[in-house]
Amino acid sequence: MKDSLSRTIDYMRISITDRCNLRCQYCMPHGLPWIEHSNILRYEEFLEICSAAATLGIRTIKVTGGEPLARKDCVRFLGRLKELPGIEKATLTTNGLLLEPHVAALAAMKLDGVNISLDTLQREVYQRLTGTDGLAKVLEVLEKTVAAGLKVKINCVPILGINDGEVAAIAALAAKIPVDVRFIELMPTASSQAFTGLTGEAVLSRLLEEYPDLSPASERRGFGPARYYASESLIGRIGLIDAVSNHFCGQCNRIRLTSQGFLKLCLYHEQGVDLRRLLRQGAGREELAAAIKEAILHKPESHCFGQEDESQGIKNMSRIGG
Repeated sequence: MKDSLSRTIDYMRISITDRCNLRCQYCMPHGLPWIEHSNILRYEEFLEICSAAATLGIRTIKVTGGEPLARKDCVRFLGRLKELPGIEKATLTTNGLLLEPHVAALAAMKLDGVNISLDTLQREVYQRLTGTDGLAKVLEVLEKTVAAGLKVKINCVPILGINDGEVAAIAALAAKIPVDVRFIELMPTASSQAFTGLTGEAVLSRLLEEYPDLSPASERRGFGPARYYASESLIGRIGLIDAVSNHFCGQCNRIRLTSQGFLKLCLYHEQGVDLRRLLRQGAGREELAAAIKEAILHKPESHCFGQEDESQGIKNMSRIGG
């Protein structure tokens, strides 16, 4: 369907849990309390909402967390999601540490994509950022996931003084294996205030030193806002997701469903609709669809990242969905 600004809304990101096995400093530091299980949607509730959204034109669903694979039966849920009438694509975002036992099953169900978060190629930096000595395991499962035939994208958040010196090295993964490497600007959240992210333009400037022929890719590589670049030296592509410095709100096609069942219309703004309340009050698919449709008609025109009042926005990404 279209919102009031005639933007086509066909993509929904759903967070199935706020739990994570890592403690990334800019995302989920120690001390953040977990949401009570009773307040988290059951899989059947997620499927009911996704079914209702599909009747309105949602065609692609991204499953996120926290760490989605930390929730039992996540892979079975993905399989059921792919079978929903109207849903054409289903993908997964993960930190990779729990992925290895599920690679074969994800390949068998022909999952449409796996995004693996990877901010560094240095063991010590990985441990400092995440609180876990898990880099070797992530790199190993990255290779296995690609070998299984799954479409893989790497997500990297470059942060000044921490991993910004690794931009070229991380991008070079796209020269070794058929993956897209995306650099995502640091979101201004409650947890990230102590850090300074690298802008998309700064990343591009550094990569042009390594790949002078890097230029905009002609083909569409995904369902979201990333701008992709190609080079003769790369098998995969380089993507930039620069929501803070380069507003792409005019082309926004997404909504977000939190693990608590709140339909969030914009990552920055608070407004939306509590679908969990409707569900647990007995709402059926048609009533859910009507509530989603009405909410989308009030989708904000733009976020306010980079402005003086940006503090209104995101408190904790883990509770919204990365």
